Order: sequence, then structure tokens, then C-alpha cells
Amino acid sequence: MSSYLNTTIFNYYCAGVFEGKIHFTEKNIMHAKVDRRQRTQMQEDVIAANLKANIPFQKIYENINHYIKAQWTEDEVVLENGDLYKSHLTYQAAIEGQQLTSQVWAFRNGTALDIVTVEGEIIAFVCPNRNGMEIIVKEGFEKLTPLVVYDDPLLSKADYGINDCGTYLIPMRDGIKLATDVYLPEGIEKGQKIPTILIRSCYDRNGKKEFLMRWVNKGYAVVNQDVRGRADSEGELVPFYHERDDGSDTIDWIIKQEWSDGNVGMWGASYLGYVVVSAATSGHPNLKAVVDEVNVGSPFIDTVRRGGTVCSWPLLSWTLAQSVGTRTDFEIFAGQTVSVEEAVDARPIKEIPQKIIGKNSGPWDIWSEHPEYDEFWENCTFSKRGDQVKVPMFVISGWYDGDSPGVSETWRMLTEHDVANRKIWLGPWEHNPNRARDYQGASFSNDAVVYDYDVMVLRWFDRFLKGIENGIDHEPRATYYVVGDNEWKTSNNWTPEEATVTKIYLASNGHANSSYGDGVLRTSPPADSPADSFIYNPNNPFEFSGEREPEILNKFELRNDILVYTSEALGGDVAVAGELSAEIYASSTGMDTDWVVTLSEVDEAGNSIRLSDYIVRAKYRNGYDAPELLTPGKIEKYTIFLQNIAHTFKKGRKIRFSITSSSKFVAFPNTNTGKNPYEDSETMIVQQSIFHNEQYQSYINLPVLYGVL
Repeated sequence: MSSYLNTTIFNYYCAGVFEGKIHFTEKNIMHAKVDRRQRTQMQEDVIAANLKANIPFQKIYENINHYIKAQWTEDEVVLENGDLYKSHLTYQAAIEGQQLTSQVWAFRNGTALDIVTVEGEIIAFVCPNRNGMEIIVKEGFEKLTPLVVYDDPLLSKADYGINDCGTYLIPMRDGIKLATDVYLPEGIEKGQKIPTILIRSCYDRNGKKEFLMRWVNKGYAVVNQDVRGRADSEGELVPFYHERDDGSDTIDWIIKQEWSDGNVGMWGASYLGYVVVSAATSGHPNLKAVVDEVNVGSPFIDTVRRGGTVCSWPLLSWTLAQSVGTRTDFEIFAGQTVSVEEAVDARPIKEIPQKIIGKNSGPWDIWSEHPEYDEFWENCTFSKRGDQVKVPMFVISGWYDGDSPGVSETWRMLTEHDVANRKIWLGPWEHNPNRARDYQGASFSNDAVVYDYDVMVLRWFDRFLKGIENGIDHEPRATYYVVGDNEWKTSNNWTPEEATVTKIYLASNGHANSSYGDGVLRTSPPADSPADSFIYNPNNPFEFSGEREPEILNKFELRNDILVYTSEALGGDVAVAGELSAEIYASSTGMDTDWVVTLSEVDEAGNSIRLSDYIVRAKYRNGYDAPELLTPGKIEKYTIFLQNIAHTFKKGRKIRFSITSSSKFVAFPNTNTGKNPYEDSETMIVQQSIFHNEQYQSYINLPVLYGVL
């Protein structure tokens, strides 16, 4: 049955760049695309199956009848297929001489695909995301949609086509050549010199090039490179090790090109984020702007040896996926073609790749050869060279980003060295930020997904690469979303200057085991509180999810080998925002062990919902470069980082803190023997004790924005 949506011709925009016309006929989705170089309109044809796009054209096509039948009039609309929309923003504009008001409907409970209506009829579909908001809009109605965020007069405009200059093999200082694509704006004047945005990827430079090239439309050269040992680049992949020097050498090459004005920026996310932060520590004078999203941290902070442990599935999935060939096997990465349980349980750790994918892994072998923090690992620790960072850096992450320890490491480095023009943006987002308004049972406000995500990134490059005085450097240093209050806040720093670091102490009558124990959190240190103990068996580890997500922990907290400390129900709202830490006094009968600490919120129904956690290996309590085995039974002090949050504990809810010694899907369980973890298959059952009295005060540091604990 034909509808007005079948006769509407939509203009298609990606990151503010016109990409042609879309027509949902009764039989097909038609696309009249735009020639990338000349920006000329081409003939309509069936949309390409391999079109790189975030907006789900097929989903829209399949649901047209549901959209048509819906009554877009109330504050909440539920389609016949169950899709939920809530009224969000309105826009006003004069269209063909008539003043109109549009209504934006925010999609809930899934990846955002918003709808814009005028007088009950759909005029646009909006897909906000990290790579550049994509939108299809009825021709002439653009001013009634979120597309207006690109109208800022101080924002670089999409005035150019894209000139694909081909692939270059660029030599590094050791002679290894890296495959590098160069894209220049088509239409710049002859001899005109322009700034460059550099991207260096371990996932094949061709993977997301369509999204990266949108900066070319706006007057930037884009240089897109495979890191060494990946895709078409020479050399062997040694993760983390070469990225500082290779990034610097690539910038040297860029500034020698006839089209370069000498100003280079870098963008990267996840491992690519590590790449850009590492390059910043080279101190290269021509690196003028960095945008760093959800960046992986240094190996002993976040990835290979998080907290000194040996990371399990998050690391294994990535490493095995890189090891089957020069291009990433994303099915392994997603755990689809290998058994997660089998991989994590295989021993000895050193031989896992051979057992799981039938071949050795170069990175895994190298890491196994360096079981202790040495010069190899120090070379990979970017925060060791923070004094070299001079470049303005825009850091972006969220509360459900599994690599937030790396983000915190980056921000601590920038703060410690007072790097000018540093900025941080923290949302209720996953490792793939700005995707959805609901996550694992947690629901946020409609504006938790923003329409100006890529605009903010472009403003950063415009300011520091083109010198456009757009004011982004005068805005508050920190922008963050407070879960619970479900609103955005700003501060001149992160941790917010407005927060007061408050200690909350552990106490018990000596039986804090499980959520049924007597462990409590209190605002004053206990004078006499007996120690709590539990038995840790490496062969019976905890199986937390391994992800940073609002996991409900109740089933784990029933076990006797976890210590649980819970506050009284709060008498009023308490908001906590910033970097967290804990100071714990503990002993073990082992030669080494691990400590897993978790901060959670207990709601009115008794659900213990994880907010923040971290894991540390005891032998590195005095520093990664100063390993020292335990003296069995000796009380030791541990200062433990926890992942940052901005969260309001509502009146009537409780704050909970737990301690145990394993998290199987984060790190391989410590055998407690103190032997080389890559080769050790022997395990030792140990007794763990946590102390909290007048002499040994164990507590958590909470940066409190408002409220009384």
C-alpha cells in the first residue's frame, strides 16, 4: 500500500555533507548519490548493499507502514512493532513563506533513530552517532531538523569535493614503510596550503574511510594510515610499542608535502585513541590539535596488564583477532567463532593462542617474554612522557566505556602537566559513544544522545588547525552527564572543582562475607572493628561480565568469598562526580594475589547495580617498577584507582562497596604463588583479610557534588 513516505524524496546528509537523494518506493530503496569528487548529482539507482552508512535504511523501509499508522500527537508514541518514541525538541522556521513548527521524537530502548514530524507527518529520520549525524529530510524542510547544528557561521562548511590522491608507502625511521592514503579537498586554489587531520588505524585504514573523509569536504587534508604490521603496512605488529615514533615520523612526512600548511591534527578512538595520545607525547611541534575518544590506556593501566594483572577476555579477543592475519577478524573479536570460556580457561596462559586459533600470536609471545614491568613496558606507557605534551587535547568518553582507565590516565597526565587547552566530555555512553538513551536497564534523558557530537569535534579542529575564533577554548573545561539527575553539567575541571572529596569508611563485626554479612559503610572511622576474612580459590573465580556496564551483582554477592559493605539508606540525594579511589589495608597468606574492588548502588528493590570497579595485583603495590612479593600474613596498604563516575544516589538508596580477589573475564585468576603468570599452572588457596580499625583505616574517596552521606 502506497503512502506519502513512498512518494517523498528525501535529501540525505552525513555530518552536514549532502550525499544525494533517497526514495523509498514500494519495491526498493532508491539512491541518487553524489559524485564524491565533483559533487555532482548522479542518476537514481537501487541503493548499494555495501553503502557505508549509519542510518538504517532497511529498517526504515521495513517499518514504513508502522510509521504511517502512528499518531504523532501525544508525548509518547508506541508503534505497532513496539518501537517507543518520546517527544523531544521542537524547531521553528519559515518554509515557503509559512511559519512551521516541527516536533522531534527521540527513539528509546535501542540505537537512536529519531523522527521529525510536522503536523503529524514525518519529514525526517535522524541517526545521531559518533561519526557524524546522518539525516534524511524532505527537501526544503532542513531548517526544521537537527541539521541546523551545521549552520553555525564559524563552522567549516562542506564546500569541497574529495580528491583521492592514492596510497603512499611512507618510510619510518627504521625503514619500515606504512601504507598511507591521502585525500585532498577538490576545489582548493592551486598552491593553497591546508591543515591535515591524521588517522592511524590497526583495523585497516579502509574500514571507516567514508566517515573520515567528511573532513575533506570541509577543507582539510585527511591522511589515513595502517599502523605497522596491519593491513597493507610493512613490519610486525607490536601493539603500543612503535606508535609514538611512527606517529611523529608520519607528521614529519606530512609537513614536507606541498599542500601542507604545517598544522597537523590527529583523531583516534579506542586503540586509535592510544595512538594519538602516544603521538602527543612525542612533543612534535607541528601536532596542533588532538581529539581522543574512548582511548585505550597504557598496557599496565588498562589493557595487557591492567593493574598489573594479566588481562583475559577483553585482551584475548582483540589479540587473537589481530593474530590470524594482517587484517582484523571481527568475528573472533566479537567472540562468535571462538569459545570465550575455553579461551579464558586454557593454560598455560602463554600457549592460549596456539590452543584457540591454532597458531602463535606475535603480540602474545612478546608480552609473555616480559612478565615484569621493564623498559619494554615503560616505552609503551604514554603517561611517563606527559612533560612532552603541548598539544590541545579533547578527551571524550563515558560511564560505560570499558577503557575508561585509559581515559583517566590520559586526563591525569594532562592535569599533572597543566597542558593548556585540555577539554573533557563524559556522557552516559558506551565504548561506542552517543548511541542510545537506554543501556542495560539504565534510562537517561532524551538529550543523553546529542546532535552536535561531530560538530564539537570539528569545532576543535577548526579552532586549533584553522585558527577560527569559535570560542570552544573559552568554554568550561569539563562537560559531564550526571546519571540519576539525568542532566548535563559543566565545570572548570575534572574532577569538578565543586566536588568535595569525602571519605566513607569500611567497618563490620568481623563477618562482612556476602550481602547477608555485617559489613557497613560509615562516615567516621571505626575505633575497634575486627578484620574480615575470606578464602580465595583461584579455581573457583568470580565471573563478572568483564564489561563496564550497570550489571546487577546480587547473585555474586551471595558468595562467601566476597566482602560486602553497605551504607544506611540515604536521607537525601547525594551526587558524586569525578575520579574515585580507595585506600585498603589487607593481608594474604599467599605470595601474591589480586584485589577486585567495586562501587555499586543498591536500589529500593535491593538490586546492587555496579557503577565502578578496578583490579590490582598485590606485588605492584609499591609501583609497577618495584614489584615485591608478599610476606604471608603481613598487613599491606593498597591505594586503588576506581573508574570515574557522575552519579546521584537518590534518597532511600544505599551505597555499597565490595572486595574480592578474582574477576575471570577481566583478568586471569592470580594463582597466588608469585611465579611467572604466563607459565604458572600451579594454584594456591589462600586466606584474605581486610582491616578497618583505628590503626588501619580502610576507606573510599568519593567526590561529593551535593548532599550528605
